[in-house]
Amino acid sequence: MPRLLLSLLFVIPCVAQTRTVALTFDDLPPEDETINKRILDALVKHRAWAIAFVNETKVAAPSGEEMLRDWVIRGLDLGNHTYSHRDLNQMTVDEFKDEVIRGEKTVAQLAGKPKYFRFPFNHSGDTKEKHDAVASFLAERGYRVATCTIDNEDYRYSHAYDAMRSRKDEAAAARLRVEYLAYTATEIDYYAQLHVRVFGREIPHVMLLHSNRLNAELIDQLLQIFEDKQYRFVTLDAAQSDAVYKTPDTYVTKFGPMWGYRWAAELGIKVNGSLESEPSAWILNYADQK
Repeated sequence: MPRLLLSLLFVIPCVAQTRTVALTFDDLPPEDETINKRILDALVKHRAWAIAFVNETKVAAPSGEEMLRDWVIRGLDLGNHTYSHRDLNQMTVDEFKDEVIRGEKTVAQLAGKPKYFRFPFNHSGDTKEKHDAVASFLAERGYRVATCTIDNEDYRYSHAYDAMRSRKDEAAAARLRVEYLAYTATEIDYYAQLHVRVFGREIPHVMLLHSNRLNAELIDQLLQIFEDKQYRFVTLDAAQSDAVYKTPDTYVTKFGPMWGYRWAAELGIKVNGSLESEPSAWILNYADQK
């Protein structure tokens, strides 16, 4: 099927749905082709556009470039997630610039000059000087920062899930899968209400996910959760064209909070982050158990 026709499948309007979300996947390419194929097949099935954020060092893995090419063939997009996923908090501005420039190579070859950049760990500058210098550099290089407004802490679940698979603990793995889907549903609702608190209305969302085995196995159910909540899948361009994404970015932190918290701080609106739920302790501690 031609790429243009595939692309059109992802933007068919749906009058009944007014909520929208753009899907983003970090740390591409994944460790094997099965993960990549499952995610891509589910995206096509649900007519869901998505963008994959690439770590250049991972492209050298077997079939790495081919997996990224599959995203482009299916009408999806690629973004820059730096060369080696180093933490900006631990780098100078010049080191960061090198990470960004070296991270462009394969994305540019397969999909053209990348338009979106995603900060590793969502760390966008732990001092005002670094934050402002990095923001200026990215703008001069033609980048828009890929925000994220919903986080389901999938990396924590994935860490525990991989340990369960390694130990062949299927009972725990089954329990985790159920809790992970329920937690994702809870987080979607939490962040929808957080933005009502900040802006007085729901906004187009940007969902942060990772290309791991857990998400590959549950991607169909994850997308169904959004559909059941009357969300329509849109491009990152469409989501970030909303006026809220023009809120000034001057928030300095060594942490990586979702943008709703950043915007609240920017606008002087008090929000209670303790109301956000966390993954269960048994999941957080599982991988450390003997």
